[in-house]
Amino acid sequence: MASVPSLASTVQQRLADALSAALPEAGSVDPLLRRSDRADFQANGILALAKKLKGNPRELAAKVTDALPANDVIREIEVSGPGFLNITITDEAIVKTLAARAADDRLGVPLAENPGTTVIDYAQPNVAKEMHVGHLRSAVIGDAVVQILQFTGEQVIRRHHIGDWGTQFGMLIQYLIEHPHELDHKSGEEVSGEEAMSNLNRLYKAARVVFDSDEEFKTRARRRVVDLQAGDPETVSLWQKFVDESKIYFNSVFEKLDMEIRDADVVGESGYNDMLDETCRLLEESGVAVRSNGALCVFFDDVKGPDGNPTPLIVKKSDGGYGYAATDLSAIRDRVQNLGADTLLYVVDARQSLHFKMVFETARRAGWLNDKVHAAQLAFGTVLGKDGKPFKTREGETVRLVDLLDEAIERATAVVRSKSQDLTEEEIAERATQVGIGAIKYADLSTSAARDYKFDLDQMVSLTGDTSVYIQYAYARIRSIFGKAGDRRPAAHPELELAPAERALALHLDQFGEMLAEVAESYEPHKLAAYLYQLASLYTTFYDQCPVIKPAPAQEVAENRLFLCDLTARTLHRGMALLGIRTPERL
Repeated sequence: MASVPSLASTVQQRLADALSAALPEAGSVDPLLRRSDRADFQANGILALAKKLKGNPRELAAKVTDALPANDVIREIEVSGPGFLNITITDEAIVKTLAARAADDRLGVPLAENPGTTVIDYAQPNVAKEMHVGHLRSAVIGDAVVQILQFTGEQVIRRHHIGDWGTQFGMLIQYLIEHPHELDHKSGEEVSGEEAMSNLNRLYKAARVVFDSDEEFKTRARRRVVDLQAGDPETVSLWQKFVDESKIYFNSVFEKLDMEIRDADVVGESGYNDMLDETCRLLEESGVAVRSNGALCVFFDDVKGPDGNPTPLIVKKSDGGYGYAATDLSAIRDRVQNLGADTLLYVVDARQSLHFKMVFETARRAGWLNDKVHAAQLAFGTVLGKDGKPFKTREGETVRLVDLLDEAIERATAVVRSKSQDLTEEEIAERATQVGIGAIKYADLSTSAARDYKFDLDQMVSLTGDTSVYIQYAYARIRSIFGKAGDRRPAAHPELELAPAERALALHLDQFGEMLAEVAESYEPHKLAAYLYQLASLYTTFYDQCPVIKPAPAQEVAENRLFLCDLTARTLHRGMALLGIRTPERL
């Protein structure tokens, strides 16, 4: 594994050295290098420096260019405007850098210098409840962030904080005791996720009807909550039945989403029950939480209700029951003290931002979070319908996630079939799943997480525009070229002059590692999606302007172009995999 410095970082270093040599009085200066449409790069750092040194920026810029030794990386450097430097790289340096990337399994992307341990909390469905469109974003964004962080060398521990505790279980368990065969499986038969969910749904509705109409049942159900909290063995074993049945269903949905959810990583609210009492004791003894009207509360100067009075975080209610806050704070203690996390990430709906702000601040006051251990919420917006309102069915119900995934696969099947020349029915079905699920993930991930986005399947499976389908087809098209290349093999030729479309593609390929470091640092997968879309677009232009197979270019030119094709395909494949999206070899 060899980390390959990008051309930008090499130029940045050469300029910084020239700045120090030409203007030793300036100390260390950032040349502020960025990509430019006037040249390959532009450096703007001299303007700020001239202000500091009270000099003429154009004269200082000229001094810096004079101090740059002749080298094999920078072909041309010119002073423009008030003192910008426009820099053009040699074709040789571009091809040599890409050849070094191509020689490495990781495409020359370095591992993080100081990796840590991140616990990421995402994909948190509720037991005995159907997953709906609102569960999509946490799963998709969380899964992509896991892949990206792991690729950069971070140790990642996943946690699926499922909703598996609460008063509704009293009603469900009591109903199951009185109707004991409702969740039975036929002996030895595998139950599908769909069946498991319909069993749970049926039971939930039936229990609800009795609960709402029969006062005596309601009393028994409430007593059953107390038994569950006290750990009564019969009650707990029936509760476990609901959890197990729900997991059959969850796993079937996550499998359809092409995501790996491991059982050991599913630690629901119930996993922290044994810590709740101690969490409250520690908060009260340290004075972080105080008693108010019988409840244990944490107050904040900047959190007030509509009446102007402070709105506290309630850790323990006046009736002795624990709120979500007690569970979330116990989870922080567990993740920091037992799992050794230095970063805690929560992929949770933006509507819970205030709750998490209060929870994190409480944990800081208690010393569980500090300068070495920090927590962040990766807050996401709402999924909207085409009309820009929260996504609902015609009847105004929330949309079942499974229905949405099935419909995407159905739309994708039509697209794949219309384009396919020689695929069997089985291949069409397999690729349609990869295209349909990829389309849903990409639509989510190509929008900044914090923004709401419109769920429009027609747009998602479109072959044109910023869609995963466009990128998947670009990848498959590159792969098909190699079938037509005959005896020509990809090979880098640094001695050749590059056409403009080759340069543009090559310079973008070289930015893959730097872009990934930025994405991992800021937890923004949409920047990776934007990079891949631009890469596919640059490739399309290159393919139109630079013949690879026909009309046949000279041998070296063909080999160098095949080399660019191959590195583009590998970069697209790796980047899409980090978003959790498959790239079929043939489409």
